[in-house]
Amino acid sequence: MTARDDAVIINSLVRQALTSMQEVMGDNGLHAVLRSCGLERFIDSFPPNDLEPSIKASQYAQLNQAIEDFYGRGGRGMLRRIGKASFQYGVREQAALLGIAGVALKLLPEQQRIKFILNGMANALKKSNPQVDAWVDESGGRLAYVESTCAICNGRHSDRPICHLYVGSVSEAVQWATGREYEVTETHCIAKGDEYCRFEVGEAKA
Repeated sequence: MTARDDAVIINSLVRQALTSMQEVMGDNGLHAVLRSCGLERFIDSFPPNDLEPSIKASQYAQLNQAIEDFYGRGGRGMLRRIGKASFQYGVREQAALLGIAGVALKLLPEQQRIKFILNGMANALKKSNPQVDAWVDESGGRLAYVESTCAICNGRHSDRPICHLYVGSVSEAVQWATGREYEVTETHCIAKGDEYCRFEVGEAKA
């Protein structure tokens, strides 16, 4: 589904991404990247916070590629930082959508907290955009966030997983829910020819 030509990203999600990129990269970095991938219309003019279609998923993928190209070897780390900032934006601006408003997570076992926040991320995306297909997987004894409509790798091809922004978002979500840093690994990626992108939560870091 992720390769669909008509797949779109809504305004609120583009705004979230651009705000997070601006926070991590600064104005100059963001402006340079936007120009390089043909999205200069968003320079100093972010889309409104609504559910209207904003850009094609393929353009969002090109934006991620442009960041990786712009920062070279540091691109993956930069995208992970942007992913972390993106989740924090969601906590600030979309707590109700994430289903975290007023929830006493500390009363739950740690694995239940992780499952709760991963489901919150999947449900928030599906509520925002009916085109999204995302879920939480528990096979293999580990929790994972899975999406078969990943826009980050829409139309891209690679011999290794490339959804670094998503790794950052999932990592930050798990840390927010548990207070501990966990290893998150993208085990499957549509850009590699897999049917979905899968982000597995591993062991807590020492």
